[in-house]
Amino acid sequence: MKNIFKISLLLFGLIPTFSNAQAIEKKTLVLGVKYYNDNNISQHLVIQAKSKVDGKFQKIGNIPVKVYINNENDKNNFIGTGTTSERGEFLLLIPATAKTAWTKSANQSFVAISAESKLYEEARGEIAITKAKIKMDTADGKIVNAKLFVLTDSIWKPTAGVEMVLTVKRLDGNLNVNETATYTTDTAGAVTAEFKRENLPGDNKGNLIIVANVIDNDAYGNIIAETIVPWGKPLVYTTNYNHRSLFARRGHSPFWLEFLAYGIIAAVWVVIIYLVLLIKKIVKLGLE
Repeated sequence: MKNIFKISLLLFGLIPTFSNAQAIEKKTLVLGVKYYNDNNISQHLVIQAKSKVDGKFQKIGNIPVKVYINNENDKNNFIGTGTTSERGEFLLLIPATAKTAWTKSANQSFVAISAESKLYEEARGEIAITKAKIKMDTADGKIVNAKLFVLTDSIWKPTAGVEMVLTVKRLDGNLNVNETATYTTDTAGAVTAEFKRENLPGDNKGNLIIVANVIDNDAYGNIIAETIVPWGKPLVYTTNYNHRSLFARRGHSPFWLEFLAYGIIAAVWVVIIYLVLLIKKIVKLGLE
């Protein structure tokens, strides 16, 4: 009996241990790294974190991540750290401290590492790119020309067979310059498109920003180039501040609206005065 009692105590003591082990089972975290070249002036990375939740990948926030250029073995390769936002990502500008490693080769890689936590296992994401850039110009007839160059043996050479998008920059999402969605570079690394967005509002001088994009390319990442063209419609700002309109300042509402509002107020007061006089008349008749 004593042995049975001891075995029972031992089994009951192990139950919380098994429960705790099951409760702290960690999930697998996936890190994604995207590279962006902005007008060949600055470069940045976008680090994304996601994990499977209920069988679907969901963006994961509040994940601290360290980022390295080339590899994490040398502490001098460390270029920054960040924490993912609610959208599961953060942006990291490639700092000037990475210049030495950046200029060594036309081929670069970036490594993102998140430490192990209570909920997630350690994760690692990596991207390898070849340096590339886009040059843009325009021609008569509202023609847009863009050329893609890749750094090879310290020489910028045109490259063919790369998809490119030509758009007009807008606040709520860029518009294609015409009905063609994408273009593919030829042997000279060039694409050409005709601008067909007539009467598109620009700035006060009618200037528009044309954007050439290589998007999520396996070899070159994301490349962005911009140029300004005077092909838009000048934006003339008008205000109703001193004119009568529904959205004007106080005292400048339309006459019909004021007539309607004041008419309703007058009608209500007429009814109230009539009721007061009627009540007085009823009271007077009652006293008689």
